Amino acid sequence: MEQFLNTFFDFQFMADHFDQVLAGFWVTIKLSLVGGFFALIWGLVLSVMRQLPGKWLAPVRGLTIAYIDALRGIPLLLVILLLSAGLATLASEGTIPREIGIPNWLGESDPFWYGIMALTLTYGAYMAEVYRAGIEAVPRGQMEAARSLGMSHGQATRYIILPQAIRKVIPPLLNDFIALMKDTALISVIGLVETVQVGSDLYSEFFNPSGYTVGAFLFLIVTIPLARVVDMQIKKQDEKFQRGIP
Repeated sequence: MEQFLNTFFDFQFMADHFDQVLAGFWVTIKLSLVGGFFALIWGLVLSVMRQLPGKWLAPVRGLTIAYIDALRGIPLLLVILLLSAGLATLASEGTIPREIGIPNWLGESDPFWYGIMALTLTYGAYMAEVYRAGIEAVPRGQMEAARSLGMSHGQATRYIILPQAIRKVIPPLLNDFIALMKDTALISVIGLVETVQVGSDLYSEFFNPSGYTVGAFLFLIVTIPLARVVDMQIKKQDEKFQRGIP
């Protein structure tokens, strides 16, 4: 037992290197917030595109469904590697502008932005399905009533359907955000120094895995409260449903 504690819970080592792990965790937080923000927007756009009416827009719906299926089926790690290698290669060959292929926007490195792109593309597809479930949970009569009042399909969707749908899907969206935050660890494979990479660097130098333990605790400090928020949101929705409130 003592050997186990000394291996994973070397408190002196944790204290000595806490600032390094915390700096890596700040990168993780930035990845989560920026990637989550863009994924929320992209997922909403995809869900609306999937719901577009009319036979003339069937190709748009078909392409959207194909995109969602593809990005949900490809591992995020592979998306990260494809984007980082593909964009860098295209930029070096002059096919696309270097500012796009090797982005260094707002003072952040290109691995950071490759990670943001991969998180947005992948989790946008997951969140699109969450939004779609919320949209389909809104009674069809809501759209019909809005159209009968003279609203266009777009206006009815924007002002009537989406506000109700988004309220219904807050808990699963928060769950997706928790998953997104944990998956930021995968971006370390392209050289971004975030929480897990800092732990790995410390282990390589000192052969002490306690750096990983610090990173795990930092993740728990954020994800456990978020999980409790999800539980409260689900409970609140159940209470509204029992009272018959939409």
